[in-house]
Order: sequence, then structure tokens, then C-alpha cells
Amino acid sequence: MFLKLGWLGFGGPAAHLALMEREIVRHRGWLEPGEFLDLIGAANLIPGPNSTEVALYVGLRRGGWRGLLLTGVGFISPAVLLVLGCAWAYVRFGALPPVEGVLRGVAPVVVAVVVHALWSFGRAAVRSPLLGVIGVTAVAGRFVGMAEIPVLLGAGLLTLVAGRIPVRSRQLPSVELTTAAGLFLFFLKVGAFVYGSGYVLLAFLQSGLVRAGWLTQRQLLDAIAIGQATPGPVFTTATFVGYLLDGVPGALAATAGIFLPAFVLVPASAALLPRLQSVPAARSFLDGVNVGAVALLVVVAVELAKGGLRSPIAVAAAALALALLVRGVSAAWLMLGGALLGFLSVLG
Repeated sequence: MFLKLGWLGFGGPAAHLALMEREIVRHRGWLEPGEFLDLIGAANLIPGPNSTEVALYVGLRRGGWRGLLLTGVGFISPAVLLVLGCAWAYVRFGALPPVEGVLRGVAPVVVAVVVHALWSFGRAAVRSPLLGVIGVTAVAGRFVGMAEIPVLLGAGLLTLVAGRIPVRSRQLPSVELTTAAGLFLFFLKVGAFVYGSGYVLLAFLQSGLVRAGWLTQRQLLDAIAIGQATPGPVFTTATFVGYLLDGVPGALAATAGIFLPAFVLVPASAALLPRLQSVPAARSFLDGVNVGAVALLVVVAVELAKGGLRSPIAVAAAALALALLVRGVSAAWLMLGGALLGFLSVLG
């Protein structure tokens, strides 16, 4: 079942969860509606790709460790294979004019998708004036160079102590990204700290790869576009990045690194999270972390807009895509439309 969902899961985490609910709750009756909602809540309380973690929770509940492993591999592998193929084609043909046009047409849609996600996550995360102030503070900290992990932990601690100065947190040391081992360690760190949404992954890639000189801003936009245009988890963007930096070994290492924390955290948290949800201090800290995740996304949206909206046509395309997203049009269809228009513009 999850292998099928892996091939059909266009549209991002919300679409994935809708497909899972239809299969698991309505068609198969494996879980009651309230039980499924509990799993979504649990996935939102730990770092990692939320829809993948819900799949892992279901697999663990239905079949123990074997169910967890088979569910995860089934749901993730279609996206990994598709993104790997796209990465090969990108390296092989990416400099050709038609492909350049396709990627240029998709870039404004990427910006619109991130802005739309930011609005949705912001409304859910900023539920009080205090959280709003902490969110603005986190955005300011990120703009002046504060690293992602201190932003997340600092926002959580600020919320916990209701306005006191947060404990300083050091950024984890950087690793050499020219080898599969370096890619595995980098994406292992990312997978363990990407909190709130797969889109927050973009903040880590912006800082750890683009600003460090391993990827260009254009390559990051293209990686995001391919991650959005293919079914399955957005985290398979790591597969694309790994291939660009170190071929197939790098792609496999990056994929393994970014998904491994979810396979560890889901079983570890299965019994613990229901207890944490009832502890006010833990709930307050996690609320702050969610606001910090939204702050990271604000900075990503600004930087992606600088790279992807360099003409009035691109700005208009992003505005149209955002309007269609608000009206419920799937991001996958918008990606396809942007790619087609970009391709036709080159041919013309």
C-alpha cells in the first residue's frame, strides 16, 4: 500500500496525509479517525518529514519493526528513484537551452509554494502575541547570521521561560562534502534537526551548501523544484543534492543520512510523546520550536525570491501560482505548467 502511495503522492505532505487517511481509515479500517489524528500530532512533535513519520508510525503499529522498515522503504523508494533519474538528466542535459527554460519556468512556482507554506505554517504556529514576538526575534537572528539550530532551540527556550534570554547553543561543526561520508554526516545532522516541515530543509541547505559554496543559488532552486515535482517526501531533495556533489554514492549517502533519524525517532517516541503532550512545559517548548521553524522559512522565502524572481514576468508568474495554490490547485500541476511554459519560451 505504501509503495503505491509513494508513486502517487504528488502535492506535498498535506496531500500525502490525505491519501493515507483515505486508504488507512476509510478503505481498510486499520485506524479510527481519532487514532490517525493522534499519529499526525505525534509526527508534528519530532523533527523530520511529517508525512513519512506518520507512515512509519502506522507501519510500527501494524507490523512492529518489520512493518516500520517495509513501510518506510515502500513510501520513500519511488521518490528516490525518480529524483535520482532527474539528477542524472540534470547533470547530463541541464546546460541545454530547453532544460534551462524548463527550470527557469519552474523557479517562480517554487517561490510561490514556499510562501504558501509559510502562510499556512505561520497561522498554525503563531497562536499568541508572545509567539509572534519570538517569531520576529528568530527572523532577525537568522538575518544577522545566527545558525539554524540555535534559532530553533533558542525560540523553544524563549517560549518556555516566557521572555528570558535563551541559553546560547553552538552550531555543529561543518563537514567536508566532497565524499559520500561527508554527505551522510551533513544530512544526518539536517534530518535530526529539521523541525516543523520539510520546507525548513531549505534553510539548512541555503546555509550549509549555498553560502558555503558547495551549491549555487540556481542549483538549490532546481533541487527544490525537482523535489516538489516528483511524488513522495520533499526530503528526497537530498538525493538530488547528493548526486550533484558526488554521483550515485553521494545520492545514496545523502538519502540514508536525512531519513535515518526518522527511523530512529519514530519508535523511540511512540510511547513517550503521549506523555509529553500532557506536560505544559514540554508543550510550551515545542510551540516555540514551531515558531522558530516558521522564522527559518521566512528567511528562505526572501532569499529564494531574490534568486528566482529577477524579472516582472517571473514576479507575475509567482503571484499567479500563489493565487492558484490558495484556491487549492496542486503544486505538482503548477510545477508542470511552469515547466511547460518555460520550455515553450525557449522554443519560441
